[in-house]
Amino acid sequence: MLSKEEIEKYKTQLEQEKRRILVEIEKAEPQDFGGDVESDLSEESDEAEDMNDQLAVQASLKETLSEVDLALARIQKGTYGKCEKCGADIETRVLDLVPESALCENCKLEI
Repeated sequence: MLSKEEIEKYKTQLEQEKRRILVEIEKAEPQDFGGDVESDLSEESDEAEDMNDQLAVQASLKETLSEVDLALARIQKGTYGKCEKCGADIETRVLDLVPESALCENCKLEI
């Protein structure tokens, strides 16, 4: 079971991660690639690929943000640090690496 100090430490880490992700999401916003009519197909293809890359990065960041928000909600509910699958304590070495983790090491291995 996590101490209040440990939970507070993870809460601080999660809040910092949330702020970092929000900045990254803003940076990953797809750019308007509107160009002149005379741009060639190769350039348009490159722009489309860049936009797809930006959208993929943004989707990944939003997924991580959702996991961070869920972890912060678990802290509020008093269930943080408990595996959502088996109910066991999540190992601190797992939380140290991924503070938003909702599963213990054993349940992660089963996925």
